[in-house]
Amino acid sequence: MGKLDGRVAIVTGAGMGIGRGIAGALARDGADLLVAEVDENAGADTARWLTETWGVRATFVPTDVTDRGQVEDMVDAAVAEFGRLDILVNNAWRSFGYARIEKTDPNTMTAGFDMGVMAAFWAMQRAFPELEKRGTGRVINLASLNGVNAHMYSVAYNAAKEALRALTRTAAREWASKQVCCNVICPGAQSAAYKRVADANPQMAATMAAANPMGRIGDPLDDIGPVAAFLASDDSRYLTGNTLFVDGGGHINGVQWAPDVD
Repeated sequence: MGKLDGRVAIVTGAGMGIGRGIAGALARDGADLLVAEVDENAGADTARWLTETWGVRATFVPTDVTDRGQVEDMVDAAVAEFGRLDILVNNAWRSFGYARIEKTDPNTMTAGFDMGVMAAFWAMQRAFPELEKRGTGRVINLASLNGVNAHMYSVAYNAAKEALRALTRTAAREWASKQVCCNVICPGAQSAAYKRVADANPQMAATMAAANPMGRIGDPLDDIGPVAAFLASDDSRYLTGNTLFVDGGGHINGVQWAPDVD
């Protein structure tokens, strides 16, 4: 028996990296899942992996989270497929590259907020009628130390993720009486974006790992996923409006972040 048996979750951006790790951890504890992912090959592969590895029901729905209609259809598809929705994990993100503020295209800022804030807002709005039904409603939004520590050259990402934290806290306050818990994870993990940056800046990646109090960058499935599973479960039913820094202690003093940018 898993602590999430009978529960249904949506994880956006579940085709790779942190999203895939969280989806795996939820499945490991018994949740059925809708995998929402823009990359069809990656999304379908994750759904197969969840079913074959943990025996849960998993379905893949191609989803561009910057399209409101697709986000709403994603939520509707989960309810139609599984008959309920208990857990919403807003994780999806795509890289917009790195640039100084004065060289950042305003369209990049808009795109960042569409993906980082509006996508979660649309999903939360659509999901709320289901989340409030059984006292099992959980929203888990993925933010970032990039925003908390104001890392250089990623202003769209930083600003969107900090706005997402404000959205989450506001929902936590408004939805508390409905027993819908809303929390944030700021992970320090080997995401797909991290791996791209690390490949381009190996010395910086080594410096980041060395600067972490635990001396390593976290694993999405085994370091980040269990915290998401806790937040998705009844174990966290009295915890809402919080940001959990799941980063090996990296937030305590910050990390080195200085990629090469012209």
